[in-house]
Amino acid sequence: MPKKKILISVTTYPLPSRSYDELVCTAGFLEDGSWIRIYPVPLSFLKEVKKNTNFKKYTWIELDVKQRTDDFRPESHSPNNYDIKIINTLNTDNFWQERKDICLNNVYTNKSKLLEDSKAPKNISLVTFKPSKITDFIIEDDEKEWKDEWKEIRKQTDLFAEIEADPEKLIPKVPYKFYYIFEDDEGVSSKLMIEDWEIFQLYLNCLRDNNNNTEIAIQKVKEKYFDLFTKENDIYLFLGTTMKWHRQRARNPFVIIGVFYPKIKNQLSLF
Repeated sequence: MPKKKILISVTTYPLPSRSYDELVCTAGFLEDGSWIRIYPVPLSFLKEVKKNTNFKKYTWIELDVKQRTDDFRPESHSPNNYDIKIINTLNTDNFWQERKDICLNNVYTNKSKLLEDSKAPKNISLVTFKPSKITDFIIEDDEKEWKDEWKEIRKQTDLFAEIEADPEKLIPKVPYKFYYIFEDDEGVSSKLMIEDWEIFQLYLNCLRDNNNNTEIAIQKVKEKYFDLFTKENDIYLFLGTTMKWHRQRARNPFVIIGVFYPKIKNQLSLF
């Protein structure tokens, strides 16, 4: 079977609440704009690829994958091997037009429609969602240390294979949860957690650059994701489910696994 060409668009921060093989969600788009989820992807593999190539989000890769038979979600695949071929990265020119051509082929705007399609027989579990309005950005306290569950996962899986460092040091525990509150095209509100690696890394970078001042770090995260994005950027949300909550038919099994944020294209850009 030929390898699939995949535009990698999502990598979530490791959260022990996930099942061990879904600990890091890596997802993206096929050439026709349809979604694909890839797991398991060992963190050691991701870090090695990033270290030895110019790999980053919105990079086309080729990878040999197969559809998972133990996962009812149609987008879920697993690698046959980790022989990855890096092709090219899509740029941000012309308000992210190259990225829009792939990522915005099928956009949901209605919460009720989304939840209906997440049920059988479709079982949709990865979507691009366009909120009509982002009304708030919430930061809540979380545990300061990894739970024992994380340490057990560390022992039982190869997610950290060939990595000698302590996982707490390799991947710091961010003691906060980040949420968007937003409305759909009927004004129906949702509060969803943002699990994108990018927002957690932003917090860690801001913490480092501000002498470990947590108040300044979380304020800078809010300034970017709420104050800046809602004024200057055309926000789309990449939403995904975990198999556990999707199977249990949670009231809303989705979380935000990525934020797509091209600059707003205004009239001045036409001149």
